[in-house]
Amino acid sequence: MTTSALRRQVKNLVHNYSDAEIKVREATSNDPWGPSSSLMSEIAELTFSVVAFSEVMAMVWKRLNDHGKNWRHVYKVSGCGPLNIS
Repeated sequence: MTTSALRRQVKNLVHNYSDAEIKVREATSNDPWGPSSSLMSEIAELTFSVVAFSEVMAMVWKRLNDHGKNWRHVYKVSGCGPLNIS
């Protein structure tokens, strides 16, 4: 396990993120590779639940407002948009 993955897990626990929020954070991480199609499918399935949809969209909005060293958050979330909306 990489240090960034370990750090991400600690943040998820400390901030008490839901399963939906964790999946969006994983899909839009600063890692140099894109999210897996299975992860994107899981996020898309979650959006059929009203509560999970709210959590997903709140995290997407948060990621869209990142800047500076977190430019990959914005780049990756812009690629996730069409999948979550359809």
